Amino acid sequence: MNLRDLRYLVALADLRHFGRAAQACFVSQPTLSTQLKKLEEELGVLLIERTSRQVMLTEVGREIADRARAVLREADQIRELAKRTRDPEAGTVRLGLFPTLAPYLLPHVVPRIRARFPQLTLLLTEDRTGELLRMLREGSLDAAVLALPINDPQLTCVELFVEDFLLALPPGHALGKRKRIGIGDLANRELLLLEDGHCLRDQALDVCRLAGAMETRSFRATSLETLRQMVASGVGMTLLPALAVAPPVPPSPNLQLLRFSGEVPQRRIALCWRRSSAVGGLLLRLAQELAAVPAAALSGRSGS
Repeated sequence: MNLRDLRYLVALADLRHFGRAAQACFVSQPTLSTQLKKLEEELGVLLIERTSRQVMLTEVGREIADRARAVLREADQIRELAKRTRDPEAGTVRLGLFPTLAPYLLPHVVPRIRARFPQLTLLLTEDRTGELLRMLREGSLDAAVLALPINDPQLTCVELFVEDFLLALPPGHALGKRKRIGIGDLANRELLLLEDGHCLRDQALDVCRLAGAMETRSFRATSLETLRQMVASGVGMTLLPALAVAPPVPPSPNLQLLRFSGEVPQRRIALCWRRSSAVGGLLLRLAQELAAVPAAALSGRSGS
């Protein structure tokens, strides 16, 4: 049993196809199949159910694959630790971000990160919060930029910044005559929201509960850009995070943005990583660069 064979098993568990697993491992399909057969012989158990239609792991195969992921993660940490010892700011960091933040945050911070860490390779993954947390726990991500709170004692989370929400209105809306709006002005009004699974939806629902507002039941957007376009088309109003309307995002001519006065709805953004990570020191320095977002962009002053 060796790390290579464990990687083959994990790839097959993830992809459920010998050809795709072999391609992901950069070997031929016969090589992968032969090595996995040898692994079964060495362990004395059947790991894979081979049928003409699909590939499935046996119950013990799934359990061994789960343990193999942990072994491979630790082996990667050993390699990364050795690499960091030679050059603390070289190597690769696999970073996850959620889709209602990633395209708006990255233009502000990537140039700074490149200048600060010229030898660092940053591999970015965009996905919903639940999937990012799964990948982080399993070790396929080194860190993730997430919205707080994150209740996981196995993770270290360092707050980066607090981002305001703005109220986005269609042309001619009655509230558009105001320069500012209070959270209480949303009482008994309907807001357009994202579909389930987006952390921005949960944050907007928290604001709705606080303000006494309601969700528009007849519509749920699949992305923040869809939400923006629906508001601009006059379907309704919504909450948008400040970075989503700050330069370099181009202004939307059919969208009116109002900042809140008094109690401002916000979201807290943090960088999270496993407490056991061998690169915690580097991630802490990376957090400093991710936090360097202009205050005007976080408050909506640059986009309203």
